[in-house]
Amino acid sequence: MRADRAETSRMRGRALRIALISGLVPLSLTLVQCGQSPNPTALAAGSQANVHVVAKTNPQTSNPQANRQVASGDTFEDRFPAPQFKERFPSAGESFLQRQMSDFSPKRAVEQPPQPEQASYKVASLEPQIPYKRPPREDLTTLVSMKSSAFPYFGNNPASDAPFLNISKGDRRGHRSFSGRVFWQDETYNDSRVLVHVPEHFDVRKPGVIVVFFHGNGATLERDVRDRQLVPQQITASGANAVLLAPQMAVDAADSSAGKFWQPGGLKRFMEESANHLARLTGDPDSARAFASMPIVIVGYSGGFLPTAWSLEVGGISDRVRGVVLLDAVYGEMDKFASWIESHRSGFFVSSYTHYTARRDRELMSMLRQKGISVSEEMDGPLRPGSVVFVETGDGITHRDYVNRAWTQYPLKDVLVKMSATPALALARVASTASSASSR
Repeated sequence: MRADRAETSRMRGRALRIALISGLVPLSLTLVQCGQSPNPTALAAGSQANVHVVAKTNPQTSNPQANRQVASGDTFEDRFPAPQFKERFPSAGESFLQRQMSDFSPKRAVEQPPQPEQASYKVASLEPQIPYKRPPREDLTTLVSMKSSAFPYFGNNPASDAPFLNISKGDRRGHRSFSGRVFWQDETYNDSRVLVHVPEHFDVRKPGVIVVFFHGNGATLERDVRDRQLVPQQITASGANAVLLAPQMAVDAADSSAGKFWQPGGLKRFMEESANHLARLTGDPDSARAFASMPIVIVGYSGGFLPTAWSLEVGGISDRVRGVVLLDAVYGEMDKFASWIESHRSGFFVSSYTHYTARRDRELMSMLRQKGISVSEEMDGPLRPGSVVFVETGDGITHRDYVNRAWTQYPLKDVLVKMSATPALALARVASTASSASSR
């Protein structure tokens, strides 16, 4: 093995020497020739080649003698002929645009025809140029379930201090009304929903009110309060900065029970819970504090007098109530209404009535006059703090349509318009009546 390795190494060395010799020999010959003068034979061969080139460029000269003369006259001009004029400057038909000296001389201004005036514009700036304007929002009318709403209610009836659900049949419990009719809890007193309405123009940053609407007997929120009595539309059409809360009372029943509004602090708990719902619905959770302190206007229609009276008496936040409106609703509880009017002279009280409640309304007027409280019997002027107004309507006005037409068409709208005309009542008018009515 060692012998084989030695033989292989000697063969590799011999091949390397042969390769170096075959590369160096031609290189050395070339270097030797670079140091000698040009070969005359090579020069002659180059001249002969020029003769052939010139002969080809002069086909008319067929004489070999002439060709030799041309070859002997090979000069710089022959090899590099001077360019012709047409080769140096393009003609008029070529692609370059021909210009004259007059093209570069000053030109007299030419009067231009008047141009149409451009619309004005502002340069973009990092600083705001106009106040921020909220994007438009549509009216919001929805039903929200609240624990503090009137029903379900499992407490006592304050009129008798007996359990409100005083009838049972198997697993069912019910209430026997004043008329003797039985209404079952799972059908009549089990709806905790509240109709909430926020107009498109409502702005929580401006002075506003929360309208709490207690509907009458035989009503539902959707069929009657929203669609027939048009309570949400009246609030929007007023242009006032107001929202609506209408709790479902006894469902489609001839019953005026107040449910949780009978309890001390019932209205307060209801308004505290509704503040959080209103804040979420308007898209601004931070507005809950504003809703929690916003003034309240209570509207009671027909059988809604009972939760209205008890909310004023034991609701816990009667000082937040800026106004009370009764629509053919003084069927009793006159002492509670008179007490609130006497102790809250910064608010207003309006009672509009037909012949059904005329006797009790006159009785309430007499009670107030005996207390030295001034009473007006017309709704022509604006509402002011301390206003007490009783308005009797004619025979052509029906009790069923009273929410839509009392002393005027859409009485709730009229109350809010008159209220917003008095700055002391702290209600802003944020939309015109015409534009609001057209959007309904």
